[in-house]
Amino acid sequence: DEVEKAVEFAFDCGYRHVDTAYNYKNEEEVGRGIKNWLKKTGSKREDLFIVTKLPMIGMYQGGVEKFLRMSLKKLGLGYVDLYLIHAPIGMKEMEKMVDLGLTKSIGISNFSIKQMRKIKAIAQIPPAVNQVEMNVTFQQKELLEFCRENYIVVTAYAPLGSPGRTSVLSKTAPENPAAKQLLQNPVVKLISDKHNVSPAQVLIRYLIEKEVVVIPKSVNPERIKTNGDVFSFSLDETDKAALLLLDLGDEGRSFNFMSYPG
Repeated sequence: DEVEKAVEFAFDCGYRHVDTAYNYKNEEEVGRGIKNWLKKTGSKREDLFIVTKLPMIGMYQGGVEKFLRMSLKKLGLGYVDLYLIHAPIGMKEMEKMVDLGLTKSIGISNFSIKQMRKIKAIAQIPPAVNQVEMNVTFQQKELLEFCRENYIVVTAYAPLGSPGRTSVLSKTAPENPAAKQLLQNPVVKLISDKHNVSPAQVLIRYLIEKEVVVIPKSVNPERIKTNGDVFSFSLDETDKAALLLLDLGDEGRSFNFMSYPG
């Protein structure tokens, strides 16, 4: 029941954007959380922004609609607000899902600038969003600039450096910067102390001020509440300059897709 309760609590705290995927194997729990909260509060489905994703195994003619309908059934919804290609490995008929009314908009995830150029050249419906890993050690400046120029919203996953994966990464890739725990970074800690907020709030606020959509993950009620409370303070120019210097470029990447085909 952990995910179900986390979703309900997040809505109670004011969150309205929930990001899930077929690959996460939690759509049914997310769906129950949505249903419970709507019933409890009398709110409308239109008040929420629900995102899910097409898995790589659905990249074939007919597969897109099949997997989207499977996700909708698990979520207990008639449509999602945004349907993303989970990774740039094959792509057909996403635009048809908008025409069918199964999603309000479509987008991409983990696409590079080169891949975005290719898709924009052929798309009748341009991607609305590119969801990528982004945090202070992996700031993706060029990709962010390209998306701004082409009216593609950037959504940042792992904004806190994905601390839940750190124990695994520290064993399999001890040199990976993700294992350095952004939440314990001395610069981040200094800025959080200055504003009397948590390190996580600083990391989230930094991306929000870049007009990036941020999706921190947590099932801990206290952290869910704190992660959403990022509009009562702002970073000054000194803070932002210090955080900018933490960028490691590609060395800061935590999620490595080199083992994927293509």
